Amino acid sequence: MNNIKQDFTIKDLENISGIKAHTIRIWEKRYGLLKPQRTSTNIRYYSHSNLQKLLNIVLLNKNNHKISKIAKMSEEEIKLQARELAFSKAINDEALSSFKLSMLQFDKVLFNNTYDKLLHKKTFREIFKDVFIPFLEHIGFLWQTDTLLPAHEHFISNLIAQKIHINTENLQYSITYSKKTYVLFLPENEIHELGLLYLNYELVLRGNHTIYLGQSLPLDNLDYFFKNDRELCFVTSLTVQPYDDKIDDYFNQINDILKDTNHEFIAIGRKTELVKNNNYNFQISFFDTVTDVLKEL
Repeated sequence: MNNIKQDFTIKDLENISGIKAHTIRIWEKRYGLLKPQRTSTNIRYYSHSNLQKLLNIVLLNKNNHKISKIAKMSEEEIKLQARELAFSKAINDEALSSFKLSMLQFDKVLFNNTYDKLLHKKTFREIFKDVFIPFLEHIGFLWQTDTLLPAHEHFISNLIAQKIHINTENLQYSITYSKKTYVLFLPENEIHELGLLYLNYELVLRGNHTIYLGQSLPLDNLDYFFKNDRELCFVTSLTVQPYDDKIDDYFNQINDILKDTNHEFIAIGRKTELVKNNNYNFQISFFDTVTDVLKEL
């Protein structure tokens, strides 16, 4: 656990909780809800427990608990009431707050209870679209602002991936014959696969045959498929790989491989902006998001 972030600035708290720094300071000074510490240079910072407490306070406050009343609760009362509320509500905003708490507290029970509550009101597709996608976008924002560390993202991503795997497995017997086979993989050293996993689920749901090859696959590992006479559509997602100065070479290589074949190639991600206007074969298509791919299909 040594790589888990323990100290947070007030800007971190604002980014994670969605509550403005000005409001956090009022809650701190007027009600004594948070107790920041100071560095040797007198800079205020907050502990991991302060952050957890703030998220619990926000959840209670958004559900008609006045700040003045929350301030009179003990630390344990705030935690217990927030957890009970998270279990009982679990609709969009409340679910997002619960998943944040689950991630920051490494609380698998809270994650699963929140997910199960959602399943009583939504389909898995609705949960992914209405809750998981906004949640994952928020995680991306937290990464950009250096608020989140790998341990948190890995924990929550693995839990979401498990749900996608379970729902995909439940569909396997519904696959119908399809002329085209989709081969899904991530480039070498790319590990961000939730979007690709979900696309695999959607393809299977629509009766398509898919071959999911997973993370970090060098192109030469696909030789068997590239040389196959059957019509294939390769699908990849680019989050951090290839690096910007290597991406053109990567697609030039793909372009050469696809010549004189019946195969197609779909590349997803904002990195595709760097190469989407290049003169590649008509077989290569670029999309910003998985949602854009699904609209096309």
